[in-house]
Formats: sequence, C-alpha cells, structure tokens
Amino acid sequence: MALTVDFMRGNWSFPTSVRFGVGRIAELADACKASGIKRPLLVTDPGLAKLAMVKDAVAANEKAGVPTAVFSDIKPNPVASNVEAGLKAYRAGNHDGVIAWGGGSALDAGKVIAFMTGQTRPMWDFEDIGDWYTRANPDGIAKVIAVPTTAGTGSEVGRAGVIADEATHTKKVIFHPKMLPVIVICDPALTVGLPAHITSATGMDALAHCLEAFCAPFHHPYADGIAVEGMRLVKEWLPVAVAEPGNLVARGQMMAAASMGAISFQKGLGAIHSLSHPVGALYDTHHGLTNAVFMPYVLAFNRSAIAEKMTYLSRVLDLRKQGVDGVIEWTLDLRRQFGMPHDLKGLKVGPERFQQMAEMAAVDPTAGGNPVKVDPPILRKLYENALEGRVQ
Repeated sequence: MALTVDFMRGNWSFPTSVRFGVGRIAELADACKASGIKRPLLVTDPGLAKLAMVKDAVAANEKAGVPTAVFSDIKPNPVASNVEAGLKAYRAGNHDGVIAWGGGSALDAGKVIAFMTGQTRPMWDFEDIGDWYTRANPDGIAKVIAVPTTAGTGSEVGRAGVIADEATHTKKVIFHPKMLPVIVICDPALTVGLPAHITSATGMDALAHCLEAFCAPFHHPYADGIAVEGMRLVKEWLPVAVAEPGNLVARGQMMAAASMGAISFQKGLGAIHSLSHPVGALYDTHHGLTNAVFMPYVLAFNRSAIAEKMTYLSRVLDLRKQGVDGVIEWTLDLRRQFGMPHDLKGLKVGPERFQQMAEMAAVDPTAGGNPVKVDPPILRKLYENALEGRVQ
C-alpha cells in the first residue's frame, strides 16, 4: 500500500496500570484500596474457584480488610445469563467493584458485569456498533481489577467483552472505553498449572491477535510495532512454555505477548476472528484453538494484500522461508508441534451450517478489518477450504 498523507490519520490510545512479575498477586488487596474498591466481587470460572490461588487471594483480601465474595457461574464461552446472574450477585452483596480473575471468559464476563452495574438499558444496546457505547451511563460503570491466569486473550488490557447471545447463537462484543481495567496484575506464577493443550491454544490466540492486527489495513505504527514484538515473543517462548510448564520466564514472556496482542488489535482484527466467532458460538469450541485452525487459510486468502508485510515479518522472525509462504509454513509447523487439528473436522465442525456461519461472519465486527474485503460467499469458501484442509 502506498503511504499518503491522507492515510496517515488515526485515533490512538494505550492502556492501563500493569503490575507485572512473579508474586505480584500479593498486591491484590493494595490494588483494590488504590482503586477505591472496598467490597469487590471476584468473578472467575468454576474450575478456578476451587483452586488454592483463588481461595488464598480471598483470604489475603479478608485479612487486609477487603472482604471479597466469589461469583463463578461462567461458561467457557460466556452467555448473557452468566452476566445477569453476576449482576444479581453484585447487587445482592452490595459490592463496589469487580476483580476479573481467569482466562478470557472470566475476564470478559467480569468486565461486562462491572459495565452493566449502573446501566438501565439492555446489554445488547451497547454492542460494538458505531457509537452505541455512547448510550451508556459512564458513571454507572464499576471499576475492574484484572488478574489473567492464561496467556492468550489479553482481555486484561481491553475495553470490551465478548458475550454470546443464547437466543441467536451469536457472539457479540460489548464495548465502552471505561471497561478498561484500572489495574492489571500479571503474575506468571498463576499460569503454571495450565495443561499443555491450553497453554498452546491460548498462545495461538495471542499470535492470532498480533498477526491480524499487523495485517489490518489501517495506519497505526504503535500497534504494528507491538504486534511484531508480540509475535517474536510467541515464536521464541510459546514452544518453551508448552514443553517446560514450570518455566516462569517463558510463562512471563507469553503473558506479555498476550497483553501485547490485545493492545495491538485496537488497530483491527480480520477474517480469522470473524470465521472463528460463529464456530465458537454454535459449537462451543475453544477460541484460541479455533483461531489456530483458520490462521493459514486466511493468510493464504489475504496473500495479495499482505505480501510486503509478511516479507518484513518473516525477516524479523528469521523464518526458513520468506514472505506469505514462510509465515504460513511457520503457523502450520506450530500447529503440528502442538498436536492441533489441521481442519474443521478436527473441531467436529461439518458443512451443515456453513451458510449460516458465513452470514454471521460477514457482519461480525472483526470482518471489516480484514485486508481483503469479505462477504458471505467468500467466507463460505473459506469455511469449505478449512473443512477440506486446502491452504491455497
């Protein structure tokens, strides 16, 4: 793309206070006090709620004079009823802030619960469409402290939450600038217990965020630089984190890469995500794994628009091959190394709903950031390619 003065325009902002390092979860009570939160509701998933890390944090908060209740009725792909139940718990407990603790599902749900605490309109009125976020009462948004326990979504530094509409089986993005957590605690030790398949799937999610942000056809050199460095960290450290689950350096570098992905994708996402969202909504697949499956098919489709960027990226990453083919080869190698499926059959997804999913993907908010314009027929073709394993 030729660079012009008219193209060099954008609205840029970067995120929040991050306390990064092993052992920094000990600062949770201090973070609550610094944020003015006296009675937080800790929102997490059912599995994490049973673990010592959550119980110990609640006990430490209690000892520090910050009484904390736990809400954990969150599905792996959170739905509207989870948010409604969380709101009920928030109000019943007279809470004044949220600790969103966990992977992307818990972080997203926690942020949306905090967002909805003081709203009078239905949640879907704040979907990330145009300026719908201006409908919200900003004074009715509770503060959030985010504690990620995976290295993938980067939701801890994001201003949105993805919630599934059970009535339409669609994933919707709820957005507001004040949904950004006021403090993030990134403690790599909290990710040590992740099994290899979750470590790899969430790591591929971080890669997808950085990769699509870098490919998005908008002018945002800050985001581009962060995206490229995030991909370098993934290349160097994701295989180590999977092979050596107790390696805190690798875990820490992947936590940084995950946050960097979410910082960079304020520039935009693309067809990897627009294809993945309907699959996750209809088949309840893991988001990062689904992104990993679609990644090479979308790269191949976008070839004409991303050739120059992929040549640069392949040089920075020191890949065996240069250009688009080199980046595709790298992503395929990563999937094989981690035992991930090559096609949709590996996700137990067949062709019976392709037309419905293509139409859903075409109106997904991420579709507009794809470097090559997509529509339902194109997206259906990409689903077909991903089913048959055709990387063209």
